[in-house]
Amino acid sequence: MKRKLDIVVLSDIHLGTYGCHAKEVLHYLNSIKPKKIILNGDIFDIWQFRKRYFPKSHILVIKKIFSMAAKGTKVYYITGNHDEKLRRFSNTKMGNIYILDKLVLNIDGKRAWFFHGDVFDASIQHTKWIAKLGGWGYDLLIIFNRFMNAILVKLGREKYSLSKKIKNSVKGAVKFISNFEKTATELAIENNFDYVVCGHIHQPQILKVVTPKGNTTYLNSGDWVENLTALEYTNEQWKLYHYQGTKISKQLDIERLDPLNEIPKVFSAFTSKA
Repeated sequence: MKRKLDIVVLSDIHLGTYGCHAKEVLHYLNSIKPKKIILNGDIFDIWQFRKRYFPKSHILVIKKIFSMAAKGTKVYYITGNHDEKLRRFSNTKMGNIYILDKLVLNIDGKRAWFFHGDVFDASIQHTKWIAKLGGWGYDLLIIFNRFMNAILVKLGREKYSLSKKIKNSVKGAVKFISNFEKTATELAIENNFDYVVCGHIHQPQILKVVTPKGNTTYLNSGDWVENLTALEYTNEQWKLYHYQGTKISKQLDIERLDPLNEIPKVFSAFTSKA
């Protein structure tokens, strides 16, 4: 039985990278029936896109999203920094799929502001090549981490997240996350938004913020590289969903697909050079 939800928010799936948990994303999408899906940036990783690596499980995620849209689910694709080429198509509508840079919704009488969040990141805005280099390094770290965890599991020990450890131990990273959340909430309060919903920093969070100027709820959907999280809204309440590693059916991967032929033509247009 699929869970019926009003809104689902996913971000930072990074399709096309080794770190992406596409099978888990697909398993999650197959378990829900939402009225709206908000894809809050970095769904594709166009920065690191390469024709030789786009597994069929990644393609099936794209097909599933198109299928859900065809069956009536409204899909709002908000562009991020890793899929910034889609910004050329902002305000485009294809059936139930909308491509946007930001989104404002009225949810049960409350104003919600959705955007990816890379506009707050100076390293992306001013030194993009450094940010892209960091993206490659992060991908390599995830690959090494998976190899290390496979060994730990065989030894009967718990898995370990290198990226989380680094983020939590480096003062600059902790400060950046704190500043990101502070900036987002201040702007939301200033503009009278009840909810501000972001992605980008891969830190899942639901936080009620109260200041002398007002209050808002900050939400971050996390990612599907290390945290495997989503935001869900139903019965006038937001919840943070954590994927718990349910056994995945081999049927998700059983189709024999040619990645170069099966990627939708629209995606090929997005990834082509301007």
